[in-house]
Amino acid sequence: METIKTIDYTITIDNGLFDNIAQLLKTHTNGTCHIIVDSKVYKLYQESLKKNLEAINYTITIVRDGEGSKSFTTYQDTVAKLIQKGIRRDDLLVALGGGVIGDLCGFIAATLYRGIPFVQIPTTLLSMVDSSIGGKTAINLPQGKNLVGAFNMPEAVFIDPEFLSTLEENQLRSGLVEVYKAALLGDKNLLEDLKVDRLDNQVIKRAIEVKRIIVEQDPYDQGARLVLNFGHTFGHAIEKAHNFETYTHGEAVAEGIIMALQIGVDQGITPNALCHEIKAILLEKHLVTEPLLNYKDYLPYISHDKKMSRDGLRFVFLKDYEHPVIKTIDQGAL
Repeated sequence: METIKTIDYTITIDNGLFDNIAQLLKTHTNGTCHIIVDSKVYKLYQESLKKNLEAINYTITIVRDGEGSKSFTTYQDTVAKLIQKGIRRDDLLVALGGGVIGDLCGFIAATLYRGIPFVQIPTTLLSMVDSSIGGKTAINLPQGKNLVGAFNMPEAVFIDPEFLSTLEENQLRSGLVEVYKAALLGDKNLLEDLKVDRLDNQVIKRAIEVKRIIVEQDPYDQGARLVLNFGHTFGHAIEKAHNFETYTHGEAVAEGIIMALQIGVDQGITPNALCHEIKAILLEKHLVTEPLLNYKDYLPYISHDKKMSRDGLRFVFLKDYEHPVIKTIDQGAL
């Protein structure tokens, strides 16, 4: 078992942890556990879920799989179902799924009755190493991704890597992009493990540690934490431009990382050799494929990005491994 203690909560990583989930949840509430789960995860794990929860009071609310569920419509529908099921302020919300479920459940927990405790049980690699960590919750608007949300720390994060055995290959690659991002931002040695396709509990823990250190410097995204947006400015634009259908989040972020590196070279921040080296790694690991996308095609989709300030777009560049740089640039200069 691996544990990571943050200022606000503990992250537990252990194979087979889901088998003992009832006991873990009981340490966080004496009330009812309200499970929010997407349809795909429920179909895969409904039998073990019901078996593992026999010892506690619980309800299950199923949400349609996919990015489209991060919407006001799904938010309102899910809240209505929870109220119908008798949810109280001292109950516990449980996010069982990937980043979409974690974001939706966390936002409901932040707003329903002005606050209900919740825990995260991420089932995808991306949600394990990134979206379940740090307390960001959000839903999407037609104008862009994650534009409405709240900072809301979970009571705990329970990670069972055995969920990855049923993860689709493209979703595994999507999560790997966030692992590589963590390595580029704060753990260059992690790249060596990734070169031999090593993905174990220690790799997951080290990727999380990078994010934990950054988040604890800047919990509310006002300064240092902005570096975690590396690759995400154009990544979110790519997702939106293709209606969240053509590319997974990780695939879009991988393209966004290369775009950020290329623009960084143009800005005189990123060494050309570093840009080519990282690009070669992402291509070799099939996290991007050629022909690569052109960032200029996605400029119209970043105008509503939440990283846009009055002075311009706060962009994350890479000066070297473990040396990200935040610079505000005029969108017209791109």
